[in-house]
Amino acid sequence: MTRRSARSRPGPLSRARLATVRLAVFDFDGVFTDNRVTVDQDGRESVTCTRADGLGLEALRREGVDAMVLSTEKNPVVARRCEKLKLPCVHGVADKWKALEEILRERGVEAARVLYLGNDVNDAGCLERVGVPVCVADSHPAVLPVARFITRRRGGDGAVREVCDLIVEARRAGARGREGRNG
Repeated sequence: MTRRSARSRPGPLSRARLATVRLAVFDFDGVFTDNRVTVDQDGRESVTCTRADGLGLEALRREGVDAMVLSTEKNPVVARRCEKLKLPCVHGVADKWKALEEILRERGVEAARVLYLGNDVNDAGCLERVGVPVCVADSHPAVLPVARFITRRRGGDGAVREVCDLIVEARRAGARGREGRNG
């Protein structure tokens, strides 16, 4: 595998591709979080997320782009955070691509119109098959070569917001371009 892009904002081709995204799929651990977990004396786990990601997801919804979380993690913290964000969540899956393939079939969405944001080797199957494969800045080196774009932000530090903002920006730029041609 060879790396498709540098650590930079998407160019015009990537912006055009971002504008066609119908579904943004996010891994949870290492994407919404910094991949760390806190365990208390009773064995309860907790993670830290940034509120900025929620604002980005809301902007994405206003643009008419669906989003969801797809995670192998079984911990209820994933579902609780997604509930708070009003974000559909499928977690505890062993094979992410198999799960995503079924979701796309049910929704009638082509993989070419999906953005997937991941960070580790268990995301590789999805990253290799979607139209817009994106990795967070601190991703495992094994998945970076399949990324079309690498965020400036690390997982848990606004990478989700960064991606949401890029999609919103691309869709608005595309709309302005269409208005200019029609006006």
